[in-house]
Amino acid sequence: MTQAANTPARSDGFRWGQLVFGIIAMAMIANLQYGWTLFVDPIAAKHGWSRAAIQVAFTIFVLTETWLVPIEGWFVDKFGPRPVVLVGGILCGLGWFINSFADTLAMLYFAAVISGIGAGAVYGTCVGNALKWFPDRRGLAAGLTAAGFGAGSAITILPISAMIANRGYEDAFLYFGIGQGIVVVIIALLLVRPPEHKKSEQVATVQQTKRDYSPSQVLKEPVFWIMYSMFVMVAAGGLMATAQLGSIARDFKVFDVEVSMMGLTLPALTFALAIDRVLNGLTRPFFGWVSDKIGREPTMFIAFAIEAVGILALFHYGHNPYAFVILTGIVFFAWGEIYSLFPSTCADTFGSKFASANAGLLYTAKGTASLLVPLSAVLATATGGWYSVFVLASILNAIAALMAWFVLKPMRAKHMSKPAVEATN
Repeated sequence: MTQAANTPARSDGFRWGQLVFGIIAMAMIANLQYGWTLFVDPIAAKHGWSRAAIQVAFTIFVLTETWLVPIEGWFVDKFGPRPVVLVGGILCGLGWFINSFADTLAMLYFAAVISGIGAGAVYGTCVGNALKWFPDRRGLAAGLTAAGFGAGSAITILPISAMIANRGYEDAFLYFGIGQGIVVVIIALLLVRPPEHKKSEQVATVQQTKRDYSPSQVLKEPVFWIMYSMFVMVAAGGLMATAQLGSIARDFKVFDVEVSMMGLTLPALTFALAIDRVLNGLTRPFFGWVSDKIGREPTMFIAFAIEAVGILALFHYGHNPYAFVILTGIVFFAWGEIYSLFPSTCADTFGSKFASANAGLLYTAKGTASLLVPLSAVLATATGGWYSVFVLASILNAIAALMAWFVLKPMRAKHMSKPAVEATN
């Protein structure tokens, strides 16, 4: 008998508590990705390394964060969330600790590996837990959990920026890394394995599979690879903006131009980063909730179409500091929802039992997309500006929007219509 089978039934309040713990853990690892853009130029100024060379560390981080999640998800499905998040928290803190004194690119890249493994362990566990605790509200639960990662860095953007300016990026890496790691370790001790839900208990308004597919079975399903390709297309543009936003702001000459909005006056980049983190967080539960109501594919079509238009608008109007702040917010708002829509769609399509590992397989698409981040800087340099990068990102989002409606929707409908016996083959 499995440990999951021995897990007692829990109250509705208890599962919401587990969701909150996951959100806090996700917020603590958010800066590993979303705070990275603040460190790129200071690192380059101190060591004389090129932006492209430094951004290789970001790519390594995303690759190790994503491509190992299926393995980490297997450990979660087998042993529960606590040990995986515990190790993840330790590695996250260690990675930024190494960054604080890294004086070679090799050491910076090594720290990225450590940080990526840790962040992936925490991310994959918390999203998988949400999918299992809330089979009736997967879009909302996955969205709220992913919101911790998307918006978690919003409250620390200003203090990290201030510490970098006053004490150097090294101290920012050191103190925030240790603090964030400690919080994740504490959260790990509070996590509990979700119980198994019977199919009859699921009252979701969206269609869900009647079978549980193992990871090896998922990889044989064409519908999985359609979702994977769409994930790559949309993630590529968002990751480019996340990693290169500081450089784009400098090239647009709005980096340190003060912007006054909503009673605040801040440099355009700092303002944009703070607003972007909030919107990138809000979009995940919002679109997740919408998808619970109207379906996954229609929600994808709407969000991806908004992203395609937003990216082009940012290029054309982003040289104005106010437009830069507003349009980057739109870009992040229409991008972040992939981290709620795709996991919930995956669990709907392939079941709850192996939800952590299966969602992890799909999440590796983010790692594949990250390979395009250094190429975006190279492309911008080769073409003398960001035009080609923005156009490419916009086209990819438009294609993904059309695929959601005309390809994924009919394929998933056909997949869901399989009889239970056939689904196990």
